[in-house]
Amino acid sequence: MIDLSVTGGIAEIVLNAPKKLNALNEEALAELSRAYDDAEAAGVRALLLRGEGRAFCAGRDISAVDPANDDAYAYLGDLVTPLLKKMAAFPAPTFAAAQGACLGVGLGLLVATDVVYVADNAKIGSPFANLGATLDSGGHWLFTERLGAHRTLDLIYTADLMSGSEAVAAGLFSRAFPADELLDSTRAIVERVASGATGAFRASKSLVAQIRDSRVGLWTAMEAENTAQGELCRTKDYAEGFSAFIDKRKPVFQG
Repeated sequence: MIDLSVTGGIAEIVLNAPKKLNALNEEALAELSRAYDDAEAAGVRALLLRGEGRAFCAGRDISAVDPANDDAYAYLGDLVTPLLKKMAAFPAPTFAAAQGACLGVGLGLLVATDVVYVADNAKIGSPFANLGATLDSGGHWLFTERLGAHRTLDLIYTADLMSGSEAVAAGLFSRAFPADELLDSTRAIVERVASGATGAFRASKSLVAQIRDSRVGLWTAMEAENTAQGELCRTKDYAEGFSAFIDKRKPVFQG
Protein backbone atom coordinates (compact mmCIF):
# COMPACT_ATOMS: atom_id res chain seq x y z
CA MET A 1 0.00 0.00 0.00
CA ILE A 2 3.07 2.28 0.08
CA ASP A 3 4.36 3.59 -3.25
CA LEU A 4 7.68 5.38 -3.78
CA SER A 5 8.82 7.28 -6.85
CA VAL A 6 11.97 9.35 -7.31
CA THR A 7 12.08 11.97 -10.05
CA GLY A 8 14.48 14.87 -10.46
CA GLY A 9 15.92 14.46 -6.98
CA ILE A 10 12.47 14.45 -5.33
CA ALA A 11 10.98 11.44 -3.58
CA GLU A 12 7.22 11.09 -3.48
CA ILE A 13 5.84 8.57 -1.01
CA VAL A 14 2.16 7.69 -1.36
CA LEU A 15 -0.10 5.98 1.18
CA ASN A 16 -2.13 4.01 -1.33
CA ALA A 17 -4.99 2.18 0.37
CA PRO A 18 -7.83 4.62 -0.29
CA LYS A 19 -10.60 2.13 0.50
CA LYS A 20 -9.23 1.95 4.05
CA LEU A 21 -8.64 5.72 4.19
CA ASN A 22 -4.94 4.79 4.20
CA ALA A 23 -5.17 3.37 7.72
CA LEU A 24 -1.89 1.72 8.73
CA ASN A 25 -1.35 -1.81 9.97
CA GLU A 26 1.98 -3.37 10.94
CA GLU A 27 2.83 -4.36 7.37
CA ALA A 28 2.12 -0.88 6.03
CA LEU A 29 4.28 0.71 8.74
CA ALA A 30 7.16 -1.57 7.73
CA GLU A 31 6.66 -0.65 4.06
CA LEU A 32 6.63 3.04 4.91
CA SER A 33 9.85 2.68 6.90
CA ARG A 34 11.53 0.95 3.94
CA ALA A 35 10.33 3.70 1.60
CA TYR A 36 12.11 6.32 3.72
CA ASP A 37 15.25 4.16 3.73
CA ASP A 38 15.11 3.83 -0.05
CA ALA A 39 14.53 7.56 -0.50
CA GLU A 40 17.53 8.34 1.69
CA ALA A 41 19.69 5.86 -0.21
CA ALA A 42 18.69 7.61 -3.45
CA GLY A 43 20.15 10.87 -2.09
CA VAL A 44 17.04 12.92 -2.80
CA ARG A 45 16.98 16.67 -2.21
CA ALA A 46 13.40 16.79 -0.92
CA LEU A 47 10.59 14.41 -0.04
CA LEU A 48 6.81 14.64 -0.36
CA LEU A 49 4.44 12.40 1.62
CA ARG A 50 0.80 12.20 0.59
CA GLY A 51 -2.24 9.94 0.76
CA GLU A 52 -4.30 8.65 -2.14
CA GLY A 53 -8.07 9.17 -2.18
CA ARG A 54 -10.29 11.21 0.12
CA ALA A 55 -8.15 10.89 3.25
CA PHE A 56 -4.49 11.39 4.11
CA CYS A 57 -4.47 8.73 6.84
CA ALA A 58 -7.25 7.76 9.26
CA GLY A 59 -4.73 6.31 11.73
CA ARG A 60 -4.19 2.75 12.83
CA ASP A 61 -5.98 0.03 10.90
CA ILE A 62 -7.98 -1.55 13.71
CA SER A 63 -10.17 -3.73 11.49
CA ALA A 64 -8.24 -6.84 12.52
CA VAL A 65 -7.38 -5.79 16.08
CA ASP A 66 -8.61 -8.04 18.87
CA PRO A 67 -9.11 -5.51 21.68
CA ALA A 68 -9.05 -8.25 24.31
CA ASN A 69 -5.47 -9.12 23.36
CA ASP A 70 -4.18 -5.89 21.87
CA ASP A 71 -0.74 -4.67 22.95
CA ALA A 72 -0.99 -0.99 22.12
CA TYR A 73 2.40 -0.25 23.68
CA ALA A 74 4.15 -2.73 21.37
CA TYR A 75 2.39 -1.31 18.30
CA LEU A 76 3.30 2.25 19.22
CA GLY A 77 6.63 1.79 20.96
CA ASP A 78 8.10 -0.87 18.68
CA LEU A 79 6.65 0.18 15.34
CA VAL A 80 5.23 3.70 15.24
CA THR A 81 7.73 5.68 17.32
CA PRO A 82 10.84 4.29 15.52
CA LEU A 83 9.22 5.14 12.17
CA LEU A 84 8.39 8.68 13.24
CA LYS A 85 11.93 9.20 14.53
CA LYS A 86 13.28 8.02 11.18
CA MET A 87 10.96 10.39 9.35
CA ALA A 88 11.90 13.35 11.53
CA ALA A 89 15.63 12.66 11.01
CA PHE A 90 15.39 12.35 7.22
CA PRO A 91 18.43 14.23 5.84
CA ALA A 92 16.55 16.49 3.42
CA PRO A 93 13.53 18.80 3.62
CA THR A 94 10.29 16.85 3.99
CA PHE A 95 6.78 17.97 3.11
CA ALA A 96 3.31 16.48 3.49
CA ALA A 97 0.13 17.23 1.56
CA ALA A 98 -2.78 16.15 3.74
CA GLN A 99 -6.45 15.99 2.83
CA GLY A 100 -9.48 14.51 4.56
CA ALA A 101 -8.89 12.56 7.76
CA CYS A 102 -5.53 13.14 9.48
CA LEU A 103 -6.01 11.20 12.71
CA GLY A 104 -4.05 9.10 15.19
CA VAL A 105 -0.94 7.69 13.57
CA GLY A 106 -1.84 9.75 10.50
CA LEU A 107 -1.50 12.87 12.62
CA GLY A 108 1.81 11.47 13.91
CA LEU A 109 3.12 11.27 10.33
CA LEU A 110 2.47 14.99 10.06
CA VAL A 111 4.16 15.69 13.41
CA ALA A 112 7.28 13.99 12.04
CA THR A 113 7.30 15.99 8.78
CA ASP A 114 9.11 19.31 8.40
CA VAL A 115 6.40 21.26 6.57
CA VAL A 116 2.73 20.31 6.39
CA TYR A 117 0.23 21.72 3.92
CA VAL A 118 -3.40 20.71 4.37
CA ALA A 119 -6.60 20.89 2.38
CA ASP A 120 -8.93 23.52 3.74
CA ASN A 121 -11.50 20.80 4.48
CA ALA A 122 -9.09 18.35 6.14
CA LYS A 123 -10.22 16.80 9.43
CA ILE A 124 -7.73 17.00 12.30
CA GLY A 125 -8.17 16.14 15.96
CA SER A 126 -8.43 13.31 18.46
CA PRO A 127 -11.22 10.76 17.88
CA PHE A 128 -9.98 8.56 20.71
CA ALA A 129 -12.72 9.57 23.15
CA ASN A 130 -14.94 7.28 21.07
CA LEU A 131 -12.53 4.36 21.46
CA GLY A 132 -11.74 4.42 25.15
CA ALA A 133 -8.16 5.19 24.21
CA THR A 134 -5.96 8.29 24.27
CA LEU A 135 -4.34 10.50 21.66
CA ASP A 136 -0.95 9.09 20.64
CA SER A 137 1.83 9.38 18.04
CA GLY A 138 2.96 12.76 19.37
CA GLY A 139 -0.49 14.32 19.29
CA HIS A 140 -0.37 15.56 22.89
CA TRP A 141 2.96 17.27 22.23
CA LEU A 142 1.77 18.87 18.99
CA PHE A 143 -1.51 20.16 20.39
CA THR A 144 -0.13 21.39 23.71
CA GLU A 145 2.88 23.02 22.05
CA ARG A 146 0.83 24.91 19.48
CA LEU A 147 -2.71 25.17 20.84
CA GLY A 148 -2.19 25.35 24.61
CA ALA A 149 -3.57 23.14 27.35
CA HIS A 150 -7.20 24.30 27.29
CA ARG A 151 -7.76 23.83 23.55
CA THR A 152 -5.87 20.52 23.64
CA LEU A 153 -8.09 19.05 26.33
CA ASP A 154 -11.19 20.46 24.66
CA LEU A 155 -10.35 18.56 21.47
CA ILE A 156 -9.48 15.39 23.39
CA TYR A 157 -12.53 15.38 25.66
CA THR A 158 -15.05 16.18 22.91
CA ALA A 159 -13.47 14.33 19.96
CA ASP A 160 -14.43 17.35 17.86
CA LEU A 161 -12.37 17.79 14.70
CA MET A 162 -10.80 20.93 13.27
CA SER A 163 -10.86 21.74 9.58
CA GLY A 164 -7.60 22.26 7.76
CA SER A 165 -8.27 26.00 7.62
CA GLU A 166 -8.93 26.10 11.38
CA ALA A 167 -5.78 24.09 12.08
CA VAL A 168 -3.62 26.48 10.07
CA ALA A 169 -5.25 29.54 11.66
CA ALA A 170 -4.50 28.03 15.08
CA GLY A 171 -0.84 27.47 14.18
CA LEU A 172 -0.85 23.66 13.89
CA PHE A 173 0.39 23.55 10.30
CA SER A 174 1.87 25.87 7.71
CA ARG A 175 -0.68 26.54 4.95
CA ALA A 176 -4.13 25.47 3.81
CA PHE A 177 -5.12 25.16 0.15
CA PRO A 178 -8.41 24.36 -1.54
CA ALA A 179 -8.62 20.58 -1.74
CA ASP A 180 -8.39 20.51 -5.55
CA GLU A 181 -5.25 22.69 -5.49
CA LEU A 182 -3.41 21.04 -2.59
CA LEU A 183 -1.25 18.54 -4.47
CA ASP A 184 -0.23 20.79 -7.35
CA SER A 185 0.56 23.67 -4.97
CA THR A 186 2.61 21.42 -2.70
CA ARG A 187 4.53 19.84 -5.57
CA ALA A 188 5.44 23.28 -6.90
CA ILE A 189 6.86 24.32 -3.53
CA VAL A 190 8.74 21.03 -3.11
CA GLU A 191 10.32 21.47 -6.55
CA ARG A 192 11.43 24.97 -5.63
CA VAL A 193 12.97 23.82 -2.34
CA ALA A 194 14.68 20.84 -3.99
CA SER A 195 16.50 23.24 -6.32
CA GLY A 196 17.68 25.36 -3.40
CA ALA A 197 20.52 25.25 -0.88
CA THR A 198 19.58 21.96 0.71
CA GLY A 199 22.81 21.86 2.72
CA ALA A 200 21.78 25.08 4.45
CA PHE A 201 18.26 23.74 4.85
CA ARG A 202 19.67 20.67 6.58
CA ALA A 203 21.47 22.92 9.06
CA SER A 204 18.27 24.84 9.77
CA LYS A 205 16.37 21.59 10.22
CA SER A 206 18.91 20.48 12.84
CA LEU A 207 18.79 23.82 14.64
CA VAL A 208 15.00 23.84 14.80
CA ALA A 209 15.05 20.29 16.20
CA GLN A 210 17.52 21.32 18.89
CA ILE A 211 15.39 24.30 19.89
CA ARG A 212 12.21 22.23 19.93
CA ASP A 213 13.67 19.39 21.95
CA SER A 214 15.25 21.71 24.51
CA ARG A 215 11.72 22.10 25.86
CA VAL A 216 9.59 19.07 26.75
CA GLY A 217 10.81 16.89 23.92
CA LEU A 218 8.56 15.22 21.37
CA TRP A 219 10.03 11.79 22.01
CA THR A 220 9.66 12.09 25.79
CA ALA A 221 6.02 13.05 25.30
CA MET A 222 5.53 10.21 22.82
CA GLU A 223 6.96 7.61 25.21
CA ALA A 224 4.52 8.81 27.87
CA GLU A 225 1.68 8.42 25.36
CA ASN A 226 2.83 4.90 24.51
CA THR A 227 2.83 3.94 28.19
CA ALA A 228 -0.64 5.40 28.74
CA GLN A 229 -2.03 3.63 25.69
CA GLY A 230 -0.44 0.37 26.81
CA GLU A 231 -2.30 0.67 30.12
CA LEU A 232 -5.59 1.70 28.51
CA CYS A 233 -5.58 -1.22 26.07
CA ARG A 234 -6.17 -3.53 29.04
CA THR A 235 -9.34 -1.73 30.12
CA LYS A 236 -12.96 -2.70 29.41
CA ASP A 237 -13.68 0.68 27.83
CA TYR A 238 -10.85 0.19 25.33
CA ALA A 239 -12.24 -3.21 24.33
CA GLU A 240 -15.74 -1.73 24.09
CA GLY A 241 -14.58 1.21 21.99
CA PHE A 242 -12.75 -0.93 19.47
CA SER A 243 -15.54 -3.52 19.32
CA ALA A 244 -18.14 -0.82 18.75
CA PHE A 245 -16.05 0.74 15.97
CA ILE A 246 -15.70 -2.61 14.22
CA ASP A 247 -19.41 -3.38 14.71
CA LYS A 248 -20.38 0.14 13.53
CA ARG A 249 -22.36 0.94 16.65
CA LYS A 250 -22.20 3.53 19.40
CA PRO A 251 -19.94 2.46 22.29
CA VAL A 252 -21.26 2.14 25.81
CA PHE A 253 -18.47 3.08 28.21
CA GLN A 254 -18.41 2.21 31.91
CA GLY A 255 -15.72 4.71 32.93
